[in-house]
Amino acid sequence: MTPEEMETVRPRLEAFAAQMLGPLTRRDQRAKGELYLRGLMLDGKRKSMQPMAERLGVDHQQLQQFVSSSTWDYTKVRERQARWAAAHIGPEAYAIDDVGFPKDGYDSPGVARMYCGALGKRGNCQIGVSVNLVSDRASSAVDWRLFLPESWDDTRQGEDALLAEAIRRRRVRAGVPEAERHREKWRLALEMLDEVREDWELPDLPVVADAGYGDATGFREGLTERDLAYAVAVKGTTTAYPGDAVPERVSYSGRGRPPVPAYPQPHTTLRQLALDAGRSVVRTVTWRQGSRTSKHNPRAEMRSRFLALRVRPANRTIRRFADGSLPECWLLAEWPPGSAEPTDYWLSTLPADTPLRDLVRIAKIRWRVEHDYRELKDGLGLDHFEGRSFHGWHRHVTLAALAQAFCTLLRLDPKVPAPA
Repeated sequence: MTPEEMETVRPRLEAFAAQMLGPLTRRDQRAKGELYLRGLMLDGKRKSMQPMAERLGVDHQQLQQFVSSSTWDYTKVRERQARWAAAHIGPEAYAIDDVGFPKDGYDSPGVARMYCGALGKRGNCQIGVSVNLVSDRASSAVDWRLFLPESWDDTRQGEDALLAEAIRRRRVRAGVPEAERHREKWRLALEMLDEVREDWELPDLPVVADAGYGDATGFREGLTERDLAYAVAVKGTTTAYPGDAVPERVSYSGRGRPPVPAYPQPHTTLRQLALDAGRSVVRTVTWRQGSRTSKHNPRAEMRSRFLALRVRPANRTIRRFADGSLPECWLLAEWPPGSAEPTDYWLSTLPADTPLRDLVRIAKIRWRVEHDYRELKDGLGLDHFEGRSFHGWHRHVTLAALAQAFCTLLRLDPKVPAPA
């Protein structure tokens, strides 16, 4: 926003900040929180401390102290934002996503050489995992975790005492709490879903995620244990049986351990199951309206061709029922016109009577998060934090998400101009 645009909406921002930052007991902290939000939303290429302070006309140490060394509880602020989002955007799913923060040096908490989407390759970066409330019209990143690679966990270094001690020193410098250890990103996602639903009492919703999470059997099993339906992307090489496959019990010879029921035919891949079903079961689905019209699509409808089959995912870690059968779920595959085979695959535990269009719409709803992540990064400085504090990182991403929530509030209110 320009300074003039900010002055137009500032009364709304102050009211919003007062509501979201209410858990901060000190008045000066609430004032600095509103100041930081303004700094994130004002025009400017960089949203790190010094450039924001210059645009705001304040000493950057005010912002530095508020984010990096203050003691306010960002978890309580996230809870306020989550409740606001649940009430205002009509969420239809929880979307799990992660984002890379390119970094120079090795002192920022969680930094390591990993694949970074922002770079499009492996590089020095941090990775943040988020839970987002999402609908087709808006999303809000309501909870965050900073991923700590094994190189940041001194308990994972085996017999190398010198390396473990070096990691402990680095953890202390970055303020990493003792309880924060290396956990897979999908485990962080489950942990946040527990916090959002149990501690903050948000409703149960389907969970959507890309293949980085969907391919993790433990993640899918964890969602099922929590009675959460899901529609997650997976690779076409994921193994499964057809939905109508039935395990059989092999006759017992009377020697050794009695055989358990087993499927008589070997499992295959989702790709092969889709190809075996063939184009005859593929249907054209329109799942939402986009923004780009054309001569052949004047209403900008988002549509493609899909098939949905009942399947039983198969690998050794999936728990079977007492009769030896594997749990059944949906295979959803996108098979665009002119393509020799499907291009994208999802597994979903949405009810067996779910219409195809609803399956597609939920599986595709992650587009909104990807759209809003661009706003968070390009316009609101999500990845511009230059501090080296674990809690500072969490406070910065919380405030960036609050700034994006306020921009969403302006867009959803037709009576308020929304320069954001």
